[in-house]
Amino acid sequence: MIRQEGVQVRELVLVDGVRPADVVRVHREALRVLRSSIDAAHIDAYSGDAWPPEVLHSYERALLLARGEVVRGSRSRRADPGMGIDIDVRDDEQFEVLSDLVPYTIHAEGWLEGRLVFSASDTGTALWIEVTREQEAALLSRLGLLGIPSEMRSPS
Repeated sequence: MIRQEGVQVRELVLVDGVRPADVVRVHREALRVLRSSIDAAHIDAYSGDAWPPEVLHSYERALLLARGEVVRGSRSRRADPGMGIDIDVRDDEQFEVLSDLVPYTIHAEGWLEGRLVFSASDTGTALWIEVTREQEAALLSRLGLLGIPSEMRSPS
């Protein structure tokens, strides 16, 4: 697939049957590779399972971010406090929140210039990304260094 800018991209999805510990790493490594290509991100602070203890601090931080949006007026007081929380991926602390929660959330998205490039949902079971050849190679290399076989494939 070729984007309007003439850049060749490929869609990848998480394969079925990946070990839970590897699912967490795949989500996080995909985000790290795509971080510089995301200009808007949102996360839902809901999970189909209990939040693991090691990410509870990020869950609390996500809810604080949502409350801050209400105070600034960018979020309605009537809005669900856990849905569609804006994340600034350039901010290391906010990126950590996204990275911590993405493998467990019911939904998270990353956008570049109005085009979806990252989508995670269903409490870690669904992951879709759009990557350049260089990003795909970087992701597969990072996963290989972690001892994770290629757990991403083209959705076709």
